[in-house]
Amino acid sequence: MHEIEPYYNWRHLYTAEEDEYSPFFGREYSEFEFSNTVYNYYIHPQWDEFGSRTLYMKVLFVDYDLNYAIIELIGEWNDAVENDIMQLKRNVVDVMISKGLTKFILVSENVLNFHSSDDDYYEEWYDDIKDEGGWIAAINMPEQTQYDFRRSHIDRFVKLMDNPNWRTFQPQHFFQMVDNTMLRLH
Repeated sequence: MHEIEPYYNWRHLYTAEEDEYSPFFGREYSEFEFSNTVYNYYIHPQWDEFGSRTLYMKVLFVDYDLNYAIIELIGEWNDAVENDIMQLKRNVVDVMISKGLTKFILVSENVLNFHSSDDDYYEEWYDDIKDEGGWIAAINMPEQTQYDFRRSHIDRFVKLMDNPNWRTFQPQHFFQMVDNTMLRLH
């Protein structure tokens, strides 16, 4: 797992640590000191910790004019024990919403599994953004993780999509594809 890096080809366009509105503004990273783990396996130091011990993230791109964020996730999404959705909502999403963001793309191909609890924070997140035309989309979540999301009915709030070629697009084109799909779903 230590070799899985957050997607980096958009770093010339956006970095969360240089965005004064970002919850990760001012963070400094090491390329050599591995300290965070998932399942006792070290993960690459470029991943951001946000309060969970099992799920980490990287804000890949934000556009404050079009009000969207692209976030990549890695690890185990564990609401049952770690209450990861509360940590994500309170420590990251609420900050982003306060800056006007209403559309969230969660690149989830490295979310190894999901353990549900209640859906209150998902519903709150959705309620916070729906009147502004907002949405939440999880891209490329592994099949078993999708199954657990659906079984818990979280897919009422977080739409599950596949786009295996998302890395071949610039962020604005990737967003436009997801946004167009979300418009068709509503």
